[in-house]
Amino acid sequence: MLAAGGLVALTPAAQAADTELARNGGFESGLDGWSCTAGSGAVVSSPVHGGTKALLATPAGSDRAQCSQTVTVAPNSAYALSGWVRGSYVYLGASGTGTSDVSTWTQSAPDWQRLSTTFTTGPSTTSVTIYTHGWYGTGGYHVDDLSLTGPGGTPVGIPAAPTGLTAGSPTSSSVPLSWSASSGATSYHVYQGGTKVLTVSGTSATVTGLAASTAYSFRVTAANSAGESPASATVTATTTSGGGGGNPGQLPTHALVGYLHASFANGSGYTRMADVPDSWDVINLAFGEPTSVTSGDIRFSLCPATECPGVESPAEFKAAIKAKQAAGKKVLISIGGQNGQVQLSTTAARDAFVSSVSKIIDEYGLDGLDIDFEGHSLSLNTGDTDFRSPTSPVIVNLVSAVKTLKARYGAKFVLTMAPETFFVQLGYQYYGSGPWGGQDPRAGAYLPVIHALRDDLTLLHVQDYNSGSIMGLDNQYHSMGGADFHIAMTDMLLTGFPVAGDTSRVFPPLRPDQVAIGLPASVNAGNGHTSPAEVNKALNCLTRKTDCGSYQTHGTWPGLRGLMTWSINWDRFNNGEFSRNFDAYDWS
Repeated sequence: MLAAGGLVALTPAAQAADTELARNGGFESGLDGWSCTAGSGAVVSSPVHGGTKALLATPAGSDRAQCSQTVTVAPNSAYALSGWVRGSYVYLGASGTGTSDVSTWTQSAPDWQRLSTTFTTGPSTTSVTIYTHGWYGTGGYHVDDLSLTGPGGTPVGIPAAPTGLTAGSPTSSSVPLSWSASSGATSYHVYQGGTKVLTVSGTSATVTGLAASTAYSFRVTAANSAGESPASATVTATTTSGGGGGNPGQLPTHALVGYLHASFANGSGYTRMADVPDSWDVINLAFGEPTSVTSGDIRFSLCPATECPGVESPAEFKAAIKAKQAAGKKVLISIGGQNGQVQLSTTAARDAFVSSVSKIIDEYGLDGLDIDFEGHSLSLNTGDTDFRSPTSPVIVNLVSAVKTLKARYGAKFVLTMAPETFFVQLGYQYYGSGPWGGQDPRAGAYLPVIHALRDDLTLLHVQDYNSGSIMGLDNQYHSMGGADFHIAMTDMLLTGFPVAGDTSRVFPPLRPDQVAIGLPASVNAGNGHTSPAEVNKALNCLTRKTDCGSYQTHGTWPGLRGLMTWSINWDRFNNGEFSRNFDAYDWS
């Protein structure tokens, strides 16, 4: 039988009346009909098995470079799947058959080799997913003339455009949308302007991460396995005035955030609250820590005098906090840190967290909370694959706890977060344990927390230090220590990105006033120290689009909030180099 791109012999399972069901199996129309994980697939003109094009897919890290498509089939029917491959450890298979899913593979195919398998659909199966993938740590593999033959299912038509699109009552940073269902639709795509920002299965969605007092336009399309409908009529909505739920107006237009070693000492020495220089706009008290990993019971106390000679009394400490606040500074309790792992795996731990953190805030008269969960505090359970609707208890309970605290203290409550790049930007490539398991379940685990709290979030300052190389939106790896790393990592937060390469699950951009760059204050403070000159280059690129080097940002953000550093103590130890450079920087 003639398949796309070449002749493919049928197995005995195929019948004379069978038809070719694979769309663009010869890749003559590029990747049309195919979806490849993490952007791993490309079409090449050499080598090819038939026609003029073939697929080249390249595994990277723990991604196997799977390319797949969903095909309409008939229940209780036999099918034959085949294709020609080149490379090492190349797989071909089908899932969702309703009976036994199948796959076949070759360990080594230096020249074109045919793979084939057969399967029978279950009594209620109307679609299957056919796929090909490579293996971890191997080079790119080629596929051509992929064929699926068997009885065609009931033809599925492209759904009609959704009707009745309306916008609900906007907030300062979000707009709720609803529309009428389209017959035959399995999902809906929401477009903000011309950019797809959400994919949902129901007939409502809320677009978040918007700027205050700004007009936006939205359209919705309906989709199923046959394709995507025309767009609905456009609806416009204007966000309300004021900042997001975190009320960023409390902070200076450009702010300097630092951590104060209040409960411990290290080589940087102890700094009394009253001696913190005026350069610091937000002072995070490091750290509140749990009585046990899973208790949720957070405690904070000043460094003991035996460890920190010269430590002030609690009364002096509280008086100094009030003096800082009178000068317009914000003082927060930071929970976690390197040694303070917090897992709110039960509702009891959630409630203990709310109660104990409230006691600390009330006792010291603090302005809010900084979440610095590191290590194994946050991870995603198997099957928790969508950052927009998390199911892992440690995620769900943390979000609930923070929302309770925000409701208790009101609009002036300052909420900041200091995740590592592993928990945020790495989510561009990997999310949780992955669709097949085997990945680190912590990968990208902060994304659902940030997303759920984005309307309450005052400031996100990801730690651009103590990090491995991270892939940016240019699909190149970037290493810490220079302007390039900070530019690429910050561009991801301000542009948004598909999570784990899935374009139907895009993490929306944060507002620039919600983002600061996190850096170590000196070479002693952490790996990835960046010189003042390189820090300034990063700021110039992000706020003016100058000094960008080879990386091309996706925008210019003069409203970028500022910088965060670990720590105030290490900056003082380093003669104030970090804070002096911030004070001298010209933001205009």
